[in-house]
Amino acid sequence: MMEQEQIFAEVVKILKPYVKNEAALTGISEDTHILDDLKVNSARLVDIIIKCEDVFSIEIDDDDADTIRTIGDAVSVVKKKLN
Repeated sequence: MMEQEQIFAEVVKILKPYVKNEAALTGISEDTHILDDLKVNSARLVDIIIKCEDVFSIEIDDDDADTIRTIGDAVSVVKKKLN
């Protein structure tokens, strides 16, 4: 089973190519807001969710996707789906 830190590291890796505000990556945490802090646009967030599904071999439905605002939210959803 994957640990929280592993999931976090993997989610950050998935996010990186989409981040417009690179400076925000230096102080990244579970509280980092994907749209506001990292300046990822909402269309790209869909791509990120699809990439998470591929990387973790899970399915994230729309209800769960709608709860993803921060990196911590993404980690929680992934963790829930993996268990």
